[in-house]
Amino acid sequence: MLRVEFERHLNSVLKPENFKDYAPNGLQVEGKDNIQRVVTGVTACQALIDAAIDYQADAIVVHHGYFWKNEDPRVVGMKYRRLSSLIKQDINLFGYHLPLDAHPVLGNNAGMADAIGLSDRVGLQTGASIEQSIGIVGELGVALSAEDFGLLVEKAVGRNILFEQGHDRPIKRVALCTGGAQGYIEQAVDAQADVFITGEVSEQTIHIAREMGIHFIAAGHHATERFGAQSIARLLTSEWGLDAVFIDIDSPA
Repeated sequence: MLRVEFERHLNSVLKPENFKDYAPNGLQVEGKDNIQRVVTGVTACQALIDAAIDYQADAIVVHHGYFWKNEDPRVVGMKYRRLSSLIKQDINLFGYHLPLDAHPVLGNNAGMADAIGLSDRVGLQTGASIEQSIGIVGELGVALSAEDFGLLVEKAVGRNILFEQGHDRPIKRVALCTGGAQGYIEQAVDAQADVFITGEVSEQTIHIAREMGIHFIAAGHHATERFGAQSIARLLTSEWGLDAVFIDIDSPA
């Protein structure tokens, strides 16, 4: 598949034009014209690039790419080494940040919601459609105790979680926003959720959960944002006929 066609297809699926983002979405580093072998991952770190080189990939598709707002624009040090590796091997780099959080089927939030079995989904942001909301609110099929729900989330992300219990009621209505979205906890309260799941925690988040009576779970930024890159790899393989694989470069954060 030609690179221009590959990007056009990805953009038509993920619709980056709908988002005001913190980094450019789409092609970030240009490589070879034709793409057949693709690696997807969470973050375009050096380890993922090295794995893509070993895989003889023509392109990498990630959630966390490069050229973030307010970063140092100089191509030196770590940035030079990463870019140099891509350019020397003629590998294309595509990054999709908020579009890969929000997609209602392929996105990180949708994948997390699938993994814990949420139905009747709506957007977390007031007035936003589920296609453009960065978070999701949904319902469990049956109410669960805090202990059972914690085990469900740990199974979904494959790691231990931080669980601050804010009340003693069963859990039925769930709000989630993967990654570093702990600041959305009050929106989860407004949505009348019993629990809010995200990736990271700040010191004040715990106090908000306790005082506003909502359970809070920090399940890992990386762990909660593997879903989108995994979904993209499956899409590229099953529907586009490309040789695509998700490679997980784990992070405890």
